[in-house]
Amino acid sequence: MLIFVLDVGNTNIVLGVYDQEELKYHWRVETNRHKTEDEYGMVIKTLLEHVGLSFQAFDGIIISSVVPPIMFSLERMCHKYFQIKPLIVGPGIKTGLNIKYDNPREVGADRIVNAVAGIHEYGSPLIIVDFGTATTYCYINEDKQYMGGAIAPGISISTEALYSKAAKLPRIEIARPDDIIGKNTVSAMQSGILYGYVGQVEGIVNRMKAQSSKEPTVIATGGLATLIDKESKVIDVVDPFLTLKGLRLIYKRNKE
Repeated sequence: MLIFVLDVGNTNIVLGVYDQEELKYHWRVETNRHKTEDEYGMVIKTLLEHVGLSFQAFDGIIISSVVPPIMFSLERMCHKYFQIKPLIVGPGIKTGLNIKYDNPREVGADRIVNAVAGIHEYGSPLIIVDFGTATTYCYINEDKQYMGGAIAPGISISTEALYSKAAKLPRIEIARPDDIIGKNTVSAMQSGILYGYVGQVEGIVNRMKAQSSKEPTVIATGGLATLIDKESKVIDVVDPFLTLKGLRLIYKRNKE
């Protein structure tokens, strides 16, 4: 059984093809709020054809999105090209997650999906750090309850803000500098951004750990997880496909 999974973020859409429990293929494309269902259909058609697949090969689709304006086009694309009604992660969907949030409807779909995958893969208690457009921290206690977390500006947002608001500072690549003490503007900015974020991650994670009676496993995911992991002492596992794994699990739960 082939399942098509879509993780729609503010910057990128991560697409995946699952054959039973195996992630066979995955791609990352730009999130574009102005693309029509036909434009998305053609992008996906090209990707699928490259690996010898067609729209007709799929048995189901599941979408997680933190970008509501794009959902109309994606849902229409699924109906028109796959001829499948997609399963949307949102209110009413079965996740098996016990959410202890003031208003559970406020919890982002990506955070729910990550929590489902995290519990399944690594048990509990658990702290999940997702490095996306925003950096999110989720805490799941030893009873597998989603307790909440923290949301901070993402690394890319902060870097872009520094460039756009400070007249003499250039746009830079996010990378590890040769030394924490920068000898020029670019390396000084790279040092401040990278090690500032490492400090943020370690500070928030350690404060969450202090509230847990049992040592939680710390999982990192998202585009810059590997870069931060190399500099941080608090991350236990980097799982780049955590969200896609969660989408597959939620699809399975709702179709059984």
